[in-house]
Amino acid sequence: MKKRALICGVGGQDGGYLAQLLLNKGYEVFGTSRDIQIGRFSNLEVLGINSQVELHSMAVNDFRSVLHVIKKTQPDEIYNLTGQSSVALSFEQPVETLESITIGTLNLLEAIRFFERPTRFYNAGSSECFGDTNGEPANENTPFRPRSPYAVSKAAAFWEVANYREAYNLFCCSGILFNHESIFRPERFVTKKITSAAVRIAQGSKEKLVLGNLDIYRDWGWAPEYVEAMWLMLQQEIPDDYVIATGKTFSLSEFVNEAFQACGLNWHDHVESSALFCRPTDIKMGVANPSHAKESLGWVAKKDMKEVVRLMVQASSAKLEGGE
Repeated sequence: MKKRALICGVGGQDGGYLAQLLLNKGYEVFGTSRDIQIGRFSNLEVLGINSQVELHSMAVNDFRSVLHVIKKTQPDEIYNLTGQSSVALSFEQPVETLESITIGTLNLLEAIRFFERPTRFYNAGSSECFGDTNGEPANENTPFRPRSPYAVSKAAAFWEVANYREAYNLFCCSGILFNHESIFRPERFVTKKITSAAVRIAQGSKEKLVLGNLDIYRDWGWAPEYVEAMWLMLQQEIPDDYVIATGKTFSLSEFVNEAFQACGLNWHDHVESSALFCRPTDIKMGVANPSHAKESLGWVAKKDMKEVVRLMVQASSAKLEGGE
């Protein structure tokens, strides 16, 4: 029989790519959104898989709603990709961020325990949990020092997963993912803001791109590769947590330079920095050590920041030329 997978948050960037991966592996795929009648699933449409994913409405912070969907779909694997996903927005909506991530994760774990089926659970963690490690590469044993409501929420969810794994012997894992991008990133994320602006300016726009602190460093990877690591975590004999990253760190100014260079422009002529776009607290440098994923999962990132930027620029150019 086909394996059944439930992707909570299938309408997001990672949800679409994960659904595609699982379908290609022969899974029966179910996806959730708070309200599928008004939800946007353009990622599934672009990938050409919208008719192959069975959608269900589910409010992840409502335990009864979670129970209902899990009972109906009977999944072998659950992927928790839902919850407020923007660090910047979490400062404006801290309660929504905390509830959607921590209570949502707890409800899913409790539902798995309630049904007593051998369901395997993946939780989307975040490198934001580490805070600033002063340039030291973060691995699975690096202490958390979260510096945003989003990071605090993700850290709490991580320990919920660890607790249920130890206390109830559930097969549950957290992927501590560093920044990963794709053509599906919304404009509120700085990477998409940069690549889209560079393309518009190259095609005649007179706008100035205004950013916050350009002197931050991040490890940027390609989202379609990262969802494979999620799947691999649930195929192991023993559940564990994994840092997922390229292992290469670049500054935001280098990211900006790569985007404008891909459009034949000098970024210094088109970019300004403003304190208005700086966060109350931010991480100076994100550096990763993904060796555990390489050794235990056999997973290694293939695309680094420069190729990620080129792919995002190409997608933005094609979209603009198509009149979208």
